[in-house]
Amino acid sequence: MNCRLTLMLGSIVLVGCLPGGAHAQQPERAPDTMAARMLACTPCHGPLGQGTHDDYFPRLAGKPSGYLYNQLLAFREGRRRYPPMNYLLEFLHDDYLHEIADYFAAQRPPLVPHDPPTVSKDVMAHGKDLATKGDPKRSIPACVSCHGPSLTGMEPAIPGLIGLHARYIIAQLGAFRYGTRTAPSPDCMQIVTGHLTAEDANALAAWLSVQPASPDPSPVPRGSLTMPLQCGSEPSE
Repeated sequence: MNCRLTLMLGSIVLVGCLPGGAHAQQPERAPDTMAARMLACTPCHGPLGQGTHDDYFPRLAGKPSGYLYNQLLAFREGRRRYPPMNYLLEFLHDDYLHEIADYFAAQRPPLVPHDPPTVSKDVMAHGKDLATKGDPKRSIPACVSCHGPSLTGMEPAIPGLIGLHARYIIAQLGAFRYGTRTAPSPDCMQIVTGHLTAEDANALAAWLSVQPASPDPSPVPRGSLTMPLQCGSEPSE
């Protein structure tokens, strides 16, 4: 407390006491960093984008920047529909969407533990077969053929599948199948999910949701995998 005194007609008069000096201190401002700006994402996606215990909010951390940018763009343009995301992104320009994508792509937090789905061993085995081998007779490619042997994705725009809840995976498979989530043409995920049954989707989601993180969670480099079909979201050479 700093009190200011003045001399008036031979008397000492108390003019005022102001905290911290003659002028009130300016309120402290948050640092202007991407980490500070992205605190708005924390309630749903975790402090570093690692996800939360909520089934329907996905992990963002470590996914390829190109993939994250594509999803931000899809929400901004309404091709993915979730009102809070559509609202938050409505007026953000492309350069800033790239900054957001780069920020979360660079994060490497550990997986958030969650309860495994309660399914039978047969269901889990079916999910593993589809994820690692596919089903050529039904034109279903293995997940690992596009998303990598450790399911960490591939640069620049194929996402990792580790750290996602089973219910989220089922919801996204259904969204692709029925066209409520779309990607640039040719929409390879819509093509693949069109060959999946409900039982296939449940089995895949159950198996994928319990896979551990790779020692190196980074996406594999571009061109590391020979993709079984063309995807519009993956730029051609």
